[in-house]
Amino acid sequence: MESKLILITNDDGVSAQGIEVLTNLMLQLGEVVVVAPDSARSGAACAITCTQAITLRRRADMEREGLSVYACSGSPVDCVKLGLEQCCSRQPDLLVSGINHGDNASCSIHYSGTMGAVLEGCMKGIPSIGYSLRTLKHKCDFQPYADHILRIARHVLYDGLPQDVCLNVNFPEVEELAGLRVCRMGRGRWVQEWISANNPRGMNAFWLTGRFLNLEPHNEDTDYWALDHGYTAVTPIRLDMTAYDVMHSLSPLTAI
Repeated sequence: MESKLILITNDDGVSAQGIEVLTNLMLQLGEVVVVAPDSARSGAACAITCTQAITLRRRADMEREGLSVYACSGSPVDCVKLGLEQCCSRQPDLLVSGINHGDNASCSIHYSGTMGAVLEGCMKGIPSIGYSLRTLKHKCDFQPYADHILRIARHVLYDGLPQDVCLNVNFPEVEELAGLRVCRMGRGRWVQEWISANNPRGMNAFWLTGRFLNLEPHNEDTDYWALDHGYTAVTPIRLDMTAYDVMHSLSPLTAI
C-alpha cells in the first residue's frame, strides 16, 4: 500500500521550532514534504508574489528518510502553490501548516499566513489543517499538544473533511490541556494597533502592535473562550464566505 503523503508549510520560516515539531509528528503518519518560507512571513494572510520571481532551494541538510525539505523566498501561499507543482510527486493526502508561534483564533485568521496556506490547500481540494499555539516565545514546550495534533491529523487523514472545509486548531500555552472543544470563531477585533517610533529623517514612523478585544468573552462556544479556559480549540472554516441570510434582503437591488 502506498504511504500517505503530507505537505507541511508555515509562516514562521523553515527553521522555526514549530515546523520542526510538526514535521517530526507527521513523519509518524507518512512521507513528508516541507516547503516553507526561507524566513518569517507572519501576517502574510493569502498573499501571493506576482511582481517578481521567487526562488526554491533544496535543504538537504535538514532531510532524512521519508522527508524532503525546501526553502522558498515567497509567501506561505506561494509555498503551497510551488510545492504542489514542483516538490510533490502526487497530490498530497494532507496539508498541515504551523505550528505557529501565536494563536490564530477569531478574526486573526484573516491576517494569518499560517491559515492562508491552509485555505490555499483547501482550495486545491486537499484536506488541510492549521496549528497555532498562543505564545510569544520563540522556544516552547510543544509536548503537551502532541497527542491532540496527531489525533486531529489522523482523523482528517483517514476520515477526510467536507468539500471546501478546513480546520483552524489553536492551543493555549498550558502544561496540561483541559480537553478539546469544537468551536466557532469568536467575535473580536484588534485595537490600539500602532505605537510611534523615532525616525532619523524626521518622518512619522509606527510599529504594528495591538490588543485583542474579545466582544463575547462569556460565550462558551467560541475559540477564545476555549483558549482562555485551557482547551484545544478546533474551528471548522468554510471557503465560501457568502452571507446567504442577507441575499434576500438585497433582492430590491435587482429591480429595474
